[in-house]
Order: sequence, then C-alpha cells, then structure tokens
Amino acid sequence: MKAILKQITLILPLSILLSACGGKEKQNSIAANVTSKQSAPNTLLIEKPQLTFGFIKLTDMAPLAIAKEKGFFEEEGLFVSIEAQSNWKNVLDRVIDGQLDGSHMLAGQPIAAGAGFGRQAELVTPFSMDLNGNGITVSNEVWENMKPNIPKDSEGKPVHPIKAEALKPVIQSYKKQGKPFKMGMVFPVSTHNYEIRYWLAAAGINPGMYTAENVQGQIDAEVLLSVTPPPQMPATLEAGTIYGYCVGEPWNQQAVFKSIGVPVVTNYDIWKNNPEKVFVMTKKFVEENPNTAIAVTKALIRAGKWLDEPENRMEAVKILSMSQYVGADEAVLANSMTGTFEFEKGDKREMPDFNVFYKYHATYPYYSDGIWFLTQMRRWGQIPEAKPSNWYEETIKNIYRPDIWKKAATLLVEEGHIPESDIPQTDGYKPATADFIDGKIFDAKSPIEYINSFNIGNKDLSIQ
Repeated sequence: MKAILKQITLILPLSILLSACGGKEKQNSIAANVTSKQSAPNTLLIEKPQLTFGFIKLTDMAPLAIAKEKGFFEEEGLFVSIEAQSNWKNVLDRVIDGQLDGSHMLAGQPIAAGAGFGRQAELVTPFSMDLNGNGITVSNEVWENMKPNIPKDSEGKPVHPIKAEALKPVIQSYKKQGKPFKMGMVFPVSTHNYEIRYWLAAAGINPGMYTAENVQGQIDAEVLLSVTPPPQMPATLEAGTIYGYCVGEPWNQQAVFKSIGVPVVTNYDIWKNNPEKVFVMTKKFVEENPNTAIAVTKALIRAGKWLDEPENRMEAVKILSMSQYVGADEAVLANSMTGTFEFEKGDKREMPDFNVFYKYHATYPYYSDGIWFLTQMRRWGQIPEAKPSNWYEETIKNIYRPDIWKKAATLLVEEGHIPESDIPQTDGYKPATADFIDGKIFDAKSPIEYINSFNIGNKDLSIQ
C-alpha cells in the first residue's frame, strides 16, 4: 500500500503537468527524463501496471520470484502475477500470442524465433537471468561403466572436469549390445542441447545433425538426443527411457538425492560463466509499453543483485522451495544454490560460481552471447544454409536489447541501488575467450571462423 501511495503521489501532479504540455509524444519525453533519489524509485509512467509472467520450475527462475517476493516489482509500480508453465513450447507460444506479457525463457528461443528456426516471431531480450546452472547427469549403471575411464586424485576421487572421452567406450559397448544410447535435453534450441552436443563432440562423439527436412537432430548420431521437460528428467532416467540428460537445477541434484544418477560435469566446465536463461517480451509489447519494459528490467536487475549477496541465498532457497515456484526440497535446492555441487553421492565440491545472477555483469544481454547460440544453430544444421558474417550481428541486434538494460541500470544508479561500476563499458561484445572444455577460442566478431574450427558439424568454408 505504501508503494501504491507513493505512485499516486508522484503520478497525480505529474499527470497535470503532462496534460498542460499536451500530446502523447511530450508525455513520453517528460516521463523518460524524470529521475529521483532512492527514496522515490517510481520515476516512470507505467503504461501497463498489471502484468502476467511465465516460468518453468527451475532454480534459474529465481530473479522473477525474488523481484515479486521482495517487493521490487511493486516499488516500480508493477503488479505482477507469476505462473508456472508446463513446457518450453508452451512458454514460447503464450508469449507470442500475448497470453503472457513476458517470461523466463531459454536463451535460444527468442534467437531461433528471429533466425527462422521453429515458430517465427519478433521477440526481444532486455535482461539475462543468470550464468551457469546446468549439469549433465548419467544413470548409475552408466556411471559405473564410466568410472574405470576417469583419472583419480590422491584421495581416490574422480578428477574434474570429466570429459566425454570417459563415456565413449560405454556408448560403443551399448552399440555392440544393439542398444541405442539415448540421452535427454530440454528443448531443441535450449542451452542444454548445445552444451551436451558440445561436450560429446569435443570427445569425437557425433550427437547428430539437423536438416530442413529432418528436425529431430539425429542424422548420423552416435547418441540419440530427445526432448524431456526438466521436472520429468529424474523420473525418465529412473524408468530407463534415457541413460542420461542435460538439465538445469534442481534436477541434477534431485538424481543424487534419489540415488538414481550421478552428475558428471557442469556447464561451468563446458563453458565457464556461460549465459543461461533470459527474460523475453515481444517487440510489440516493448514498443507499446517502453516505460513498463524499463521498470520490469529495473526490478529484475535488483533481484539479481540481491541473489548474489551470499547472506541471502538461504532465504532464496526457502522462497524457491515454495510450491508456486520451483517446489523442490530445500536440501536439494541448497546443494547448488549455496556454493557447492554434489556429484557422486557424498562427493560435494565447492562451486561458488555454479549459480551466478549478478556478478560478472551477468544481467547484461551481450550480443556476443547471442551470437554463440547462432553459431551452434548453424553448426548443427538448425540454420540449414550458410550465412555471411554480418548476418550474425544484424540478427542478434534485433533480439538482444542492451539499450533497455542500460536505461534501467542508469536509473538504478541514480536511485542509489547499484554502483555506476556495475554498468559495463562495452560495445556489446565480450573479449574472445578459450574458456571451453576443448580450449577452442570463441570470438563473436569472427563467427564463420569459429564454426569452421570444429571437426564435427557444418562448415562454411566458402563464406566470408
């Protein structure tokens, strides 16, 4: 109620002023330039205060839950409902169709929609929700067969990161027995699909190709990858339908908790500090409600900052354990959310950066992150035709919107919520990096060269 009164107090005199000036263009111009101190954060004229957002029951939806539970949305004059969705396709469809105003989404979904793979639409990403947070888990039987192929340390524990070379002879053994080696991922354009493919291919294991005619992605595959919704992963593994999977938390730790599987590698080891989920709205929504989009982004940035303060993590675990959010046991959520990660049961290791929501400029939507996903879509054939280098930049600049993020962050600096140093000085591109499990160098400004550097996957040798 206090936040509502603040909103009314600010809006009424401002409305009179705006009426005197006349015209919607002048209203938007004045509203965009209103600033205040921390005591009065409601500085924007919100076009649509009542909002409904979607999410999938995963730990990395946390910024949405925290922005709501800690009052950050309300302080921006937003009254938000957050609804769990059944699967990623449903999330995408409901945002495109306008049933949801925005959603927690796979980073690849708005990119694929803009690049022409799957359902096409104009979607935008003003906010990156987190870094890391995924793992690859195998069944107990597969793990026992992998263990002889894994080096041990002085205490007899497996040396990490575990590469897919340890899995290769197991796959070959299954093939000799006439059993296709099946693994799960959460969606064709999910980070998980590209991470498990990257991990396998780095060891010379072909995870299969897509073509325009065959969208299953299993052409010439040594491992058959198929879609399983995240909350169903452990049960599907336990039933023997799949022998392993790549998924976000808490569903790797759930396999440990239930003694049905063993996480063997995290995506932090596949690509250090990789982008994971994003928050997505339609281009139409952002154009019609520019101040609302900025206010939403402000609240989510604050939530990310709150989440990365270590003293808040146990409270976050309690919030996420609520049935309307992730609904998993606190003990399972805490395994990864409090700076550790458990691999084989009892083998709990320090992983302070397994879940990152704010530091390392995690919330900023870098063009280079989006371009990585485009290179993988082309590598595996989801983008069936070769594209010139400039296509990658032009495509991602229509989807990733750091300009919205920067407007939101600048207001937060003026209000005293974040320091100015938390706004990255960047052209939207991270420096080239070799922080991958195979040591390959990724330079987003040379996407064709990057695609051509892999032994497995499409080559675009004639494209510049």
